[in-house]
Amino acid sequence: MNTLKHFVLWLDVPIEDVTNKKLLAYIDHLRAKGLSAKTINCHLDSIRGFYNYLRDEEDMALANPVRRGYTLRLSKPLPRYLRDEELIILFTAMRSKRDQSMFMLMLRSGLRVEEVANLTLAAIDVKRRRILVEHGKGAKQRLVYISDDALKALGQYLRVRPASRARKVFLVEKGPYRAKPISVRGIQKRIEYYAKKTGLKVSSHHLRHTMATQLLNAEAPLVSIQDLLGHSRIRTTQRYCKVSNIKVQRDYFKAMELVMQRTAAM
Repeated sequence: MNTLKHFVLWLDVPIEDVTNKKLLAYIDHLRAKGLSAKTINCHLDSIRGFYNYLRDEEDMALANPVRRGYTLRLSKPLPRYLRDEELIILFTAMRSKRDQSMFMLMLRSGLRVEEVANLTLAAIDVKRRRILVEHGKGAKQRLVYISDDALKALGQYLRVRPASRARKVFLVEKGPYRAKPISVRGIQKRIEYYAKKTGLKVSSHHLRHTMATQLLNAEAPLVSIQDLLGHSRIRTTQRYCKVSNIKVQRDYFKAMELVMQRTAAM
């Protein structure tokens, strides 16, 4: 049954008497049937178009019950993260020292793809094992830190990095643009290459998600993860709690053990 026919059959009043209140009742009806927000929005689009047609083509003096811009908010998909075995497959497939370093900084330091592309040599403090992110999202600065394996990967790349006057760290390795800074799209194309090569569903942003999930499972405070990732709102970081099942599982059994000890006499 098409969306418009479904609406007309549901109505218990003439179409010219449908009000916004009646429309809201119809939305509740669709929700009760278990339809997603995306599907309900398709229904609303059909109804809106139907009333626009009656008004513009049939010259009927009708008020459109679907107000302009009226749509249900679509829920954002939960962040996807890579399992340990997937990370091993991904990084084993990388032969380029540059690529290993770029994607390790995303995984361990939480850098966004544009932050990797804009990273300069001056922003790296090897002695203190930290990076000053100068061009973060929203033009914000923040400090992130470099793990042992990320520092090792970065050092291995810098030793083979093409000679260049470029201030940016990561450079194109082949072709007419060799020794020029690699672009955001260039980095994205590299992860797309490895995704195809390994058969993994992976993007640059998945590596940030993986870092957040791993830190949360390792008991890192949420506010610290927020600061490291450069999230302006804690709600953004809290979304990682929903995918961090390992910590929930561990917390459950730890707490349940104490509960059972206290109620051992039951």
